[in-house]
Amino acid sequence: MTAEARPAAPPLTERQEARRRSILQAGAQLAGRGGFEAVQMREVADAAGVALGTLYRYFPSKVYLLVALMQDQLQHLHASLRRRPTAGDDAAERVAATLMLAFRALQREPHLADAMVRALTFADRGVSPEVDAVSRLTTAIVLDAMGVEDPTQEQLSVVRVIEHTWHSALITWLSGRESIAQVKGDIETVCGLIDLPADTRR
Repeated sequence: MTAEARPAAPPLTERQEARRRSILQAGAQLAGRGGFEAVQMREVADAAGVALGTLYRYFPSKVYLLVALMQDQLQHLHASLRRRPTAGDDAAERVAATLMLAFRALQREPHLADAMVRALTFADRGVSPEVDAVSRLTTAIVLDAMGVEDPTQEQLSVVRVIEHTWHSALITWLSGRESIAQVKGDIETVCGLIDLPADTRR
């Protein structure tokens, strides 16, 4: 069955959700200590206190687990930002501040950040729905910071460019090829597209 044709999973029971959260926490702890390579499914199962077969029913692969972990972290960030939005005089300033807030959260645990970003890079079609969920969350975070509820196609195109730049900046920082100051400069530059008149972007 293709990723597109895969039926939606039924809602988890309270017990199943608790088990899922234990698995995510175990994966985050292992990734936080040693990055992508440290996340071995048997060790995740042991740390979470579940059978290996049970782990695979929740997360069919390490990449799937780490992408789900990125989705989980973005959900928490999104909820936090809705409670306390970032300040700024205009949309570009608010989006840049929001993305730097997200970046600094990842900066606190670079091994975990590297593991999640590598998983997003390695993800194949079988993980497409989870990768799409990460993209939708990132888009929602940016649009909230812009103060836009019903974006135009032009605005969505700008958001995609901002997302690509943020992701690229994260990769280059993780690889040691870009400093925090350079990341901030790149993000502020691309967020400047938000306030440009549409005809000057072409």
